[in-house]
Formats: sequence, C-alpha cells, structure tokens
Amino acid sequence: MDSVPIVSPHDVSVPTPRYPAIAPWWHTISFVIILLVFSAAGAAADHTMSARHGRWVQYAVTMAWEWILFGYVWFGIRRSGIGMRELIGGRWKQVEDFLLDVALAFGFWIVALGVLAALGYAMHLTGANKLEEARRQLGFLVPRTGLEVSLWIALSCTAGICEEVIFRGYLQRQLSAFTRNAWVGIFLSGIVFGAGHGYEGARRMVLIAIYGMMFGILTHARKSLRPGMMAHAAHDVFTGLALRFLMK
Repeated sequence: MDSVPIVSPHDVSVPTPRYPAIAPWWHTISFVIILLVFSAAGAAADHTMSARHGRWVQYAVTMAWEWILFGYVWFGIRRSGIGMRELIGGRWKQVEDFLLDVALAFGFWIVALGVLAALGYAMHLTGANKLEEARRQLGFLVPRTGLEVSLWIALSCTAGICEEVIFRGYLQRQLSAFTRNAWVGIFLSGIVFGAGHGYEGARRMVLIAIYGMMFGILTHARKSLRPGMMAHAAHDVFTGLALRFLMK
C-alpha cells in the first residue's frame, strides 16, 4: 500500500491577493468621509478666507491641509510594511529612468490637455461667456502678485506630490483591493478625486474626475507615481499662470 504523505499546515501556502489592501478599511472609509465633508465646507469657505486674509493665506492653508492628508495616508499604510518610497514606485536606478518619466509626464500632459479641452467644449465650459463664470468661481485662487505666484508654484508642487500619493498611490490601491478590480479602483478613485474639488463647481468636478481617472491609468501602466506627480504639478502651475494672464 502506498503511503499518504502528511502535509503540515505550515507547508500550505496561502495565495497572495492580486490587489492586496495596504491599510485598514476603517482608515479608508474615514478618509473618504473627511475628504468629502471638507470639500463641501471648503466650497464656500475658500472664497471667504481669500477675501478676508488674502490669497497667500489661502495657499498656505491649502498646502498645510494637503500635507495633513498625506500624513494621514502615511499613518494608515505604515503597519502594512509598505514604505512611502515603495508606494511612490521606488527610486530611479539610472538617468534613463528619470528621463523616461519626464518624457511620459510631458506626453501625458499634452494628451490630457487635448482631452480636457475637448471635454470642456462638449460640456459647454469654453467660450467668452464662460471666462466670466470661471472668473467668479476661481478668481479667488488666481495668483496676482509676485509673492502669490511663488506660493502658487509651491502649492502646485505640493499638490503634485500629495494628491498623487493620496489618490493614486493610496486610494486607488485600496479601492482596487476592495473591488478586486484595478479598473474599478481607477474609476472610483477618480470620482472621489473630482468630489474633493467642491470649490470648482459641479461641471468642473466631473471634468476633474475624468482627469483623475487619466492619472490613474498612467499610474497603473507605469507602476509608479512619478510621471503623474510631474504632470500634475506642471499642469497646476500652467493653469494658475494662464488664468492670471486671462483675468487681467
């Protein structure tokens, strides 16, 4: 009679989930609630703060809030064994890796500008009459003085780093793990990204959500946040300076 091998429970390997969670679910749920509550409150409060204290105060407060959310994400992932460097996509091993990310960021940004322009036209967000609407909705954010321009650039770089870590590095991976589907994670994190920009108005929030999904696809394809960080920061800098020129 052939003997039946005895398998120890310790020899049985448990397959690693395809989309493993990187933080507790309570952390993600509370994060989304906090983000949406502050987005709704900020839709009105941002205008008031800028009018009373100046744009530079608004920029400073916004940067502080971005880093607070960044810290909250770090708090959530620190027990998973994943460091912030790994979440971002590791480090550049050679100059060619850096240059490739720069090229990807530039190419993505050019394509994204075309897509956003087409969507803006389809959603009736362009034209001379819409410039006045944008002036009313976003005028409180547009830098005017040299100090404000400098702080706007700092704010744009902060957004490029923090928002890509928060939405594409953390939230997209968490939602992909929850739904067990990367594309659903990209879609849902884009929705939350758009909803987090309440001060932009309803239609622009839809546009921003689609933009967030595009960043999500870039991150998923490259397995790195670095090109998205570069493109995000460059886009915000360009948008602020372009609106400054148009609203003179």
